Amino acid sequence: MVKALIFDLDGVIVTTEHNHFIAWQRTANSLGIEFEEEHNELLKGVSRADSLKKILELGSKTISNEAFEALLKSKNDFYVDSIQELNQSDLLPGVLDLLHEAKSKGIKLGIGSSSKNANFILKLIKIDHLFDVVIDGNGVEHPKPHPEVFLNGAKSLGLSPSECIVFEDAASGITAAKAGGFIAIAVGNPNIAEMADTYFNDLTEFSLEAYA
Repeated sequence: MVKALIFDLDGVIVTTEHNHFIAWQRTANSLGIEFEEEHNELLKGVSRADSLKKILELGSKTISNEAFEALLKSKNDFYVDSIQELNQSDLLPGVLDLLHEAKSKGIKLGIGSSSKNANFILKLIKIDHLFDVVIDGNGVEHPKPHPEVFLNGAKSLGLSPSECIVFEDAASGITAAKAGGFIAIAVGNPNIAEMADTYFNDLTEFSLEAYA
């Protein structure tokens, strides 16, 4: 029986993908690197530092550690500024109903995200109180596709991975969930459907009863 649901944040609960894209494009352009939507796919579910490394690889560029850290900060500052108007109406289909249904049935809820802004975003969309644990980029040593983020979540909930469903929209996240021994459900990204245990277009298609 499933005792917890652990969600990736961006692309599963709410989407700020375009905000990330604009912020990364701005960063890449400042380095003279062309960065378009197809390049953004490489960054899905990837940590901030690893994303910048991928952009530098795209442009065959090297920069100093100081410049690297400065770009990470400016990218995040720009991104955070761009999401100030996020609210509950930006939740993806089926999310709120599923969260409330799970709570009513005593099922634990967690976030397992590469984002270091997870708590900030959850507060903006006013659902932070629904989660029993939030593990984000601040709380892991090894980012996805390493399973640490989800393993830490399960441990905090006092559960084994096999008792938890992970919802993900990125290949790195599905890989992490499977490596950790979780039930891995892909949402909203048909490109990773074959990697996951199950695929749904959005969370309106998911039924808790199927995992009771």
